[in-house]
Amino acid sequence: MSILIVDDSVESQELLKRILEKNGFSDILTAESATDAFALLGLDQPACIVKNVDLVLMDVVMPGVDGIEACWLLKSHKCFVDVPVIVITASNDAETLDKAFAAGATDFISKPVNQLELKARVHSALRIKYEIDQRKAREAELVKVLEELESANKELHRLSSLDGLTGIANRRHFDQVYDVEWRRAAREGYELSILFLDIDFFKAYNDTYGHQEGDDCLKVIAATAGRVLKRPADLLARYGGEEFVIVLPGTGVAGGQKLAEEIRVAVEKCHIPHAASQVADHVTVSVGVAGGRVKPAAKPAELIARADAALYEAKHSGRNQVWVASADGT
Repeated sequence: MSILIVDDSVESQELLKRILEKNGFSDILTAESATDAFALLGLDQPACIVKNVDLVLMDVVMPGVDGIEACWLLKSHKCFVDVPVIVITASNDAETLDKAFAAGATDFISKPVNQLELKARVHSALRIKYEIDQRKAREAELVKVLEELESANKELHRLSSLDGLTGIANRRHFDQVYDVEWRRAAREGYELSILFLDIDFFKAYNDTYGHQEGDDCLKVIAATAGRVLKRPADLLARYGGEEFVIVLPGTGVAGGQKLAEEIRVAVEKCHIPHAASQVADHVTVSVGVAGGRVKPAAKPAELIARADAALYEAKHSGRNQVWVASADGT
């Protein structure tokens, strides 16, 4: 462990250094003044990048900045708060010692220095420094573990809200978001729209091309619909099977219908072959739209039911189209 001796007397420095080396300490630095010590330690740097030490032996009486002021300045620096300082003084004056301890000194040694006393006090101070370093290391490790745990929990929460196949929101996340948006719309009197989207003749697609191709088709439809959505608040979720749902906060029926048609056209432009479709030679979708200004007395399930009913009408009216629910149904 590193020890810094600060003493304006070269003889005193050498004496302390010899005693310390005799007792097994080899990493010893010396400075003839507080100013030299500060420069050596790098206190003028934004971070302690020059040199750090584990213990400082500080003479009290020095020209310029004395040992007590030097101790205070050292301890006021964030990098040296935990570094023990033993003041060395020829005076046992209570006031001097009181000032030294008030400045942050850990211990004191009287001059002339007794070798056994120096050895004992240095070992004691370094043991305290070691224990502090170990505690801080454990705390840092604990902070790291907690940060990693928090990050893992966030990732787990994120993954738990996603559909494993398409990577978009799942039904559970939709339910949570829809409840929040419904309550906000009801409270503020905002408009809110729901779109239900279904891939036309998807069972026939799976039967014709296989489930792997069916999964790939679902991924493409999800990605295509997601690209049409522009606002962060809009939510696309997989509702189940080949059915998707979109929540559009602050959007009325006209806006919902326009977006639904954009999605329908975008899917057609993908030109995914579908030989078993009864409406086209490629994959198409049907979309049901419901929306409007939310009334406080209304129930969240009503809007979903209207959008679902509109999807039913779109499918049973020829598919590959957008159907808008009326205020009282379809």
